[in-house]
Amino acid sequence: MSRFLKGCKDALPVSVSVLAYGSVLGVLAARKGLSLTQLAVMNTAIFAGTAQFVMVEMWQDHLPLIEMTLAVLVMNLRYLLVGASLRSLFTGKTLMEKLVFMHLVTDESWAMTMAAQRRGEASVGHLFGGGVCVYLFWSAGTLGGHAMGAAIAHPEAFALDFAFIAVFLALVVGLWRGARSDLFPWIVAAAASIACAKLLPGKWYILAGGICGSLAAVLTGGSTPLTDSDTQEAAHA
Repeated sequence: MSRFLKGCKDALPVSVSVLAYGSVLGVLAARKGLSLTQLAVMNTAIFAGTAQFVMVEMWQDHLPLIEMTLAVLVMNLRYLLVGASLRSLFTGKTLMEKLVFMHLVTDESWAMTMAAQRRGEASVGHLFGGGVCVYLFWSAGTLGGHAMGAAIAHPEAFALDFAFIAVFLALVVGLWRGARSDLFPWIVAAAASIACAKLLPGKWYILAGGICGSLAAVLTGGSTPLTDSDTQEAAHA
């Protein structure tokens, strides 16, 4: 229990920013017509901020389930590497325990755990505590934002219709490491998205940009192992 509480405490600073970030999603979800119950279920079943923003952006009367599923899959492929980096913590745990703990892993709680691991304090309990803390703040933010969004008749007056684009622009800026090798995958992803948006109906441009950008990074060797500074930056993203 002490390690769980320590994880909650360590995650509190970043959870405050998650609360604000989640409120933007809640406002957008309300404007898209999602109910409070649907958003709460999405928070629990998906619990992945970037993927949820994509799902809300793609939400319509006739849900594009195939496009939506593939887009979320591409957005969350990074968790394969996240899970691999946490392998040593799960030694001796059952498959069910691993599934439960990993479901609550976020970029923030992972970065926090990596920092704790360098101090020799990492544990499954610490990871779980951080994940629960982030989940509670994320849910409070999204549901509070939903209530606020339902009361706003014209979100464009507050530039909330631009919030989805603004959030991802902020994420891109946060991921920039100053390396020129990062530029090529981003340019490829942008070009593929624009071309697909003009040639194909629906939201396939999200999937096209994600796949093409990822392949470009692999082919050019643009991906490099995370350094300590990268991990610290991720904790504040």
